Amino acid sequence: MEKVNSVGSVGIERSTGTKIMTGDRKAMMQASIETADKELRASIPTIKETTSQQLFNHLFEACNILRGPINQDEYKSYVTPILFFKRISDVYDEETQDALERSGGDEEYASFPENHSFDIPEGCHWQDVREASENVGVAIVKAMNGIERSNPDTLSGVFSSFDDANWTDKTKLSDERLKNLVEHMSKIKVGNTNYSADIMGDSYEFLIKKFADLSKKNAGEFYTPRSIVKLLIMLMAPQIGETVYDPACGTGGMLIEAIRYMKGDKLTYGRIYGQEKNLSTSAIARMNLFLHGAKDFKVSQGDTLRSPNHHEGGKLKTFDCVVANPPFSLKSWGAEQFSSDIYGRNMWGCPSDSNADYAWLQHMVKSMNKKTGRCAVVLPQGVLFRGGKEGEMRKQLIESDKLECVITLVGGVFYSTGVSACILLLNNNKKNDHKGRICMIDASDIYTAQRAQNIMTDDDVNKVFELYTDYQDVIEKVKVVTIPDIREKDYTLAINNYIEKKEQEIVHPFEVRRQYLEAFDEMVEADETMRNLLLEGGYVNE
Repeated sequence: MEKVNSVGSVGIERSTGTKIMTGDRKAMMQASIETADKELRASIPTIKETTSQQLFNHLFEACNILRGPINQDEYKSYVTPILFFKRISDVYDEETQDALERSGGDEEYASFPENHSFDIPEGCHWQDVREASENVGVAIVKAMNGIERSNPDTLSGVFSSFDDANWTDKTKLSDERLKNLVEHMSKIKVGNTNYSADIMGDSYEFLIKKFADLSKKNAGEFYTPRSIVKLLIMLMAPQIGETVYDPACGTGGMLIEAIRYMKGDKLTYGRIYGQEKNLSTSAIARMNLFLHGAKDFKVSQGDTLRSPNHHEGGKLKTFDCVVANPPFSLKSWGAEQFSSDIYGRNMWGCPSDSNADYAWLQHMVKSMNKKTGRCAVVLPQGVLFRGGKEGEMRKQLIESDKLECVITLVGGVFYSTGVSACILLLNNNKKNDHKGRICMIDASDIYTAQRAQNIMTDDDVNKVFELYTDYQDVIEKVKVVTIPDIREKDYTLAINNYIEKKEQEIVHPFEVRRQYLEAFDEMVEADETMRNLLLEGGYVNE
C-alpha cells in the first residue's frame, strides 16, 4: 500500500495479522477495501486533545516515580531535562515524518539537517535510551551530552546545567526505577502536533510552580506569579518587532508572556533577550522558551550586576522594553565594582553592598532605548521612601521625569517573602499629558485572598490596568501628582502621602455612648435568652 501526496507517494506499513474474507468476488473486494481504509486510518497519527492540566498531571506523576531516593527540592533537576529530552526526540520524529511525506519516502532526504530544528546524533535518541536494558542512567547521560555537543549554538548547557542530577548513581536511582520513569514518559507524545506550544509550555509552568510550592525557600527568586507577569507586560505593551529584555529572567516567564502578548509573531525572533545568574535556572528558562515555541532568543547565564552579557559596540545594549522582578534587597552584590562601573550604570549613585534595589533599577534604566525605551520593574516598597543614599537616587529618578507610574501591591503575592512590593513603570518617551506627572495607584486592596497566599486574578489585574490607562484621580485609589508636588514632600513616593481619602463621618460622643449602651443591653438580653433555653433543655443546672 502507498499513500499519495502532492509530490509523490509514501509506503504504508501493513499489519501482518490482517485477514481478508474469502468467498465470492464481491465480498472479497468489499473486505479488501474496508481493510485498506482501516490501515490507512491507522497510518495517520491522531492528535489527542490534551489540556495543560492533564499534561501537568502526567509530568507530576513522574515526580512520584522519583519519590523516596530523590528529595522534593531535587525533582526539577531530573524531570525538567528528561521532559526536554523527550520533547526534542518527538519533534525530531515529527520533522522526519514530515520530510518523508514531502519526499515520497526518501529516508536520506528526511535525515538532512535542514529538515530539523535540532540534530540528534546516532545512539542519542529517546528510543535508544528506552531500549537500554541495563545502565540506563549511563545511556541517559550519553544521549543528553551527545545532543548538547551536536547543537552548540542552541542547546549548549541545557542538560549539563543540572549538575546536581546524578543519573548514574544506582544507590539513588536503580535501573528499574529509571526504566519506570522512561516508560512513564514514553506513554505521552510531546511533539508539536500533539500539543500546541502554549499547552506544552503552560503545563511546564504549572510544574515550575509546583516545584516552587515544594521548595518555598528559593521559589520567589525564580518564579513570579503569572498574574503579576501579565500585569507588567500589559503595562509595558511591547509591540511586534520591538526588543524585550529581562536582566533577571529566572525561568523565563516575563519573556514568554511578552512573546504571547505579541501573538508569537515571527518578528519576535531574534528580539528576545535575558540573563540569569543561576546556571540550572537559566537552562530552565531556555527550555521553557523552547517549549512555548519561541525561536532565536538570546538567554545567557551570568551575574547581571557584576558582568552584563548583552553589549553593543563596547556599550551596554539598549532595548525597547525592559522588564524584571529582580531579587529583593540583594546583599553582597558587588557595590565596589559598580561604584566605578565601565558602562556608567551608576549615573544616580552607588547603593550600599547590603541592598541592590537601586542598582537593578539603574541597570534597567541604562538598558532602555533612549527614544523608545520603557521599563516595568517589581521592587520592595522600601524604594519609595527609604532615606540616605537611596533618597538621593530617588530624587534624581523623579527629576529625570522618566517615572510614569507607581503601583503598590498587597503583601503576600510573592513566594517566600512577606515583603510588600511595588511596580515602577518608566518611559523615555512619555505622552505629552504624562510629562512632569506621575500616576500613583494604591492597589493594596485589589486582590483575592486564598488560604495559602494572596493572589491577583485576571479581574484584579484588569482593574489595576484600567486605573493606569485612565490616568486620573480616584478617591482612595489613584492620585496623579506633579514633580513639584513630590518636591514639596521631600521626594518621597510613599503613596499614602498623596492618595486622597474619603471624608469620615464625624459621630458625636453622646451618639457613640448611646449605641454602645444599646448594644450592651441587646447582648445581656441575648445572654439571658440562651441561659433559659439551656435550662429548659436540661443542658445546665441552676
